[in-house]
Amino acid sequence: MSRYTGPTTRINRRFGMAIFPPNKAFERKGYPPGVHGPRLRRKQSDYSIGLNEKQKLRFMYGMTEKQFRRTFEQAKRAKGVTGEVFLQRLETRLDNVIYRLNLAKTRSSARQFVNHGHIKVNGHKVDISSYQVEAGDEIEVKDSTSSRQLATRALDETRARTIPDWASLAEDTFKGKINRLPSRDEIEVGINEQLIVEFYSR
Repeated sequence: MSRYTGPTTRINRRFGMAIFPPNKAFERKGYPPGVHGPRLRRKQSDYSIGLNEKQKLRFMYGMTEKQFRRTFEQAKRAKGVTGEVFLQRLETRLDNVIYRLNLAKTRSSARQFVNHGHIKVNGHKVDISSYQVEAGDEIEVKDSTSSRQLATRALDETRARTIPDWASLAEDTFKGKINRLPSRDEIEVGINEQLIVEFYSR
């Protein structure tokens, strides 16, 4: 399954939450799309519930099914609680870290920012959005006019957003640091990762 590039409001309405940045259309119609949307109360099977939870998280991080499943398998082999390790690995993808540092307005723009070669990790250019950062890694915007202009614009647009405690950013130098790995209570709310573990364990 390829990465979703369709209408974001439709996905928000489908799951009844702001998977993508919400807009006025979602605020007006927060129920599922379709003529029966406001009254739809169909009983869901356990499989359907697990699938929906998996799809919600996949859409949030803008990943293909293959990338998402591979990340889950890596988390499954790692030490610790599989669900928490899985969320931690998603949260420490380079594109998501750029989003969390407010160097991009959305995760999709963060992915583009990385893919176009605007980011360095520990002094080396990294243009792979799925790159896994670790505690102690230093992330900086490339010292070029175009890169710094894009970062400045993003910082201006995300003033209302707070950078999580596990990361920090020096705006004057466009340098960020991963202070530590995020804990479960610092990661996306509204997701039951255990349902995803059970879904993939069938």
